[in-house]
Amino acid sequence: MTRRANILHADLDAFYASVEQLLDPSLRGRPIAVGGSVVLAASYEARAFGVHGAMPGWRAKRLCPELIFVGGHFAEYQRLGDLVIDVFYDFTPLVERVSIDEAFLDVSGAVHLFGEPAQIAEQIRARVRGELGLPISVGVASTKHLAKIASQVAKPDGLVVDPEHELEFLAPLPVGLMWGIGPVAQRKLADRGVSTIGELAAGSPDALQGVLGRAIGTKLFHLAANDDARQVEQGRRAASMGAQSAFRRQVPTPEMMRGVLGHLADRVASRLRAKQRAGRTVTVRVRFAHLRSVTRSRTMPGPISSTLTLVEVAERLVHSALDDHPNEPEVTLFAISVSNLVDEPTLQMELAVESDDPCRPGSTTGTARWAIDRSMDAIRHKFGRDALGYVSVAMSEFDTVPDEFRELAERDG
Repeated sequence: MTRRANILHADLDAFYASVEQLLDPSLRGRPIAVGGSVVLAASYEARAFGVHGAMPGWRAKRLCPELIFVGGHFAEYQRLGDLVIDVFYDFTPLVERVSIDEAFLDVSGAVHLFGEPAQIAEQIRARVRGELGLPISVGVASTKHLAKIASQVAKPDGLVVDPEHELEFLAPLPVGLMWGIGPVAQRKLADRGVSTIGELAAGSPDALQGVLGRAIGTKLFHLAANDDARQVEQGRRAASMGAQSAFRRQVPTPEMMRGVLGHLADRVASRLRAKQRAGRTVTVRVRFAHLRSVTRSRTMPGPISSTLTLVEVAERLVHSALDDHPNEPEVTLFAISVSNLVDEPTLQMELAVESDDPCRPGSTTGTARWAIDRSMDAIRHKFGRDALGYVSVAMSEFDTVPDEFRELAERDG
């Protein structure tokens, strides 16, 4: 049975920078960066000079002396991103939003109304450009994996991949375009003579598992052969929630750790509570100066969503990772994620005879933290996120990215 290219991956081009150029026409065609001390996003004109997200502002300015920094209009990013999603729903109800500026669409049931998938993609691009003034790329293919690659390869125009020539299309492309392959994995594969997706597909799955790990290696081997059975999921709920912070080389002092992990825990826990969810498993990731990363996890006796409890658990896990690597004096990234999520609209209190362990959300301390956090959430909702916060987070000098930007980038499904 011949597969049809019914899956679209729509991705707004240089979204944050494009919004800034839309709001201020004098910025159009000029190299701009959203941010200041750190580049949060860069326009295509700035990217041509090598400027990219997460780059220090001084370095970006050195690469592009004409670079213009803008502060960012976060409410506009959210508003326009939502309007783009509304356009998608005009064509199909099968929309899976995966971030503030991208989504998958299944248009198999819409062809009798709007034409072939390629025509639908062109109509979407025309409407988003004409009605909202934003550029968008749309990849069209028979699988989610290939549609996403197609939208990236031909940016800013998008691309339609003929289902009969999918493997020929994939074969010469660099492995870095694939999900899950970052710079470290690229180097590991390059050391073994693998630089293209075709070479990855032609290799041994056992060898790939040996390089990248069993789970990721198996998944990437199948994706390289365009073996991707995932469907577009409506109303998909996140299986985990997380946040990370990358920085220049730092010695992980107690003050530095509490500042960074406090920011991360505050972001993750507040997002959990906003969705009335909690999770039992906490995972941290530590990246050392030479790009080696390690993870540590702990499963709690009950699901947690308290900021302070998450900070304490994360600190213990990070200390464990550091103690196991005494020859790594500097770190460049911390990450926290919470998984094994459950709904938590209310809290079940425990009997006083139980241990007063804050990791048990129904304990005396756990209950107090639960109540304090929700009171803080209510105040922030009314007066803004900066109206109230934990001292260790608010006074930290180790976070330079606005929380509004992080919340958009970390939007959950």
